[in-house]
Amino acid sequence: MTSLCMYFQMHQPFRVRQFWPDDRTGFFRYFDEEGNREIFNKVARKCYRPANRVLLESLEEQGKNFKFSLSITGTLLEQCEIWEPELLGDFRDMAKSGQVEFLDETCYHSLTGLFEDKTEFIEEIKEHSRMMSGLLGVKPRIFRNTELLYNNSIGEIAAELGYKAILTEGADHMLGWRSPNFLYRAKGSGLPILLRNYKLSDDIGYRFSARWWDEYPLTADKWVNWVSGIKDDTVNIFMDYETFGEHQWKETGIFEFLRNLPEEVRKTSLSFDTPSEVIKKYKPVAELDIGDFSTVSWADMERDTSAWLGNDMQRRCFEETKLLEPYVKQTGDAELLRIWKHLLTSDHYYYMCTKWLGDGDVHSYFSVHPSPFDAAVNFMAVLMDFKAKVFKKLRETSEKQSGAIQV
Repeated sequence: MTSLCMYFQMHQPFRVRQFWPDDRTGFFRYFDEEGNREIFNKVARKCYRPANRVLLESLEEQGKNFKFSLSITGTLLEQCEIWEPELLGDFRDMAKSGQVEFLDETCYHSLTGLFEDKTEFIEEIKEHSRMMSGLLGVKPRIFRNTELLYNNSIGEIAAELGYKAILTEGADHMLGWRSPNFLYRAKGSGLPILLRNYKLSDDIGYRFSARWWDEYPLTADKWVNWVSGIKDDTVNIFMDYETFGEHQWKETGIFEFLRNLPEEVRKTSLSFDTPSEVIKKYKPVAELDIGDFSTVSWADMERDTSAWLGNDMQRRCFEETKLLEPYVKQTGDAELLRIWKHLLTSDHYYYMCTKWLGDGDVHSYFSVHPSPFDAAVNFMAVLMDFKAKVFKKLRETSEKQSGAIQV
């Protein structure tokens, strides 16, 4: 019996505001409080609330026949706490069902897994784990990195932290002739790896409402028929939760697709399984060796790091932010540390991407900036002001300590 392993990613960043120095202080000197609230409320109305209702109903109706996994970033959990705590109740109900497996990741959906020194990466994973335990009462055993970024060293960190498996993209350039529909093991750590079947995932996530597609319209029975024709071990369907109602609007029929999916799967020999169940049922068939300079992700055609670090603007902003780490931590200021961590969220660098054609359209769809260049200039303005605050804090602390010694 082939496993159907479905995983949904839930994320909203704290977007930086159009920056101009003023008398604002603290976190919202740099982040757009009103704009982020508006976007959160819109996505909650269009996606989170209705998708949660559909899935909770299916969990109750289908019982153990329906299962999926869910990963929620710390930034989204924080927004739920501030603006709609009722959503946290939905996630707790999912956890109580015993049919939903929650995953761990970096708390800030950050690019810290690409740091040479992995200290901050580890701190953010542990912070996310604490949030999941405190808010939802769960302790995840499976890890997924930001945007499914993966290489051997990321796998080693996940294994050292005690995770039982890791998720990443089933990229063609990584697999070659091999299929993504099997378990693999990481070089060095031996950690089991679940690979995304990007074609079947993107049939829902990207092509569902595309009228130019020769398979339009996509229905649950048609899609399940494709999946049931695969006789490998596990078909891993990974996608953004915002697919339901936000990327694919209600009018496309996406909620009917989601509602009908469990019953269509019941008619086949497929079995809904969580990642933890998949690694119990199957053994890895081969080793994957992904060096640090060959990092894979689920973004864009290249499926590498170029969505965030593909041009000089992105790399400059990322390096400047990264270089602040020891100074921010030296201040001992919790608010400055919080701001710095949020400046590492991958979305800021994604908005600076200058790719064209289909990938460029996707980047511009998610961005709140007029252009990638505006995104970079604005982010650097935020960063320079923030940098001045950090060094002012260090100078004041040093002067106080010098005065205390003189006394």
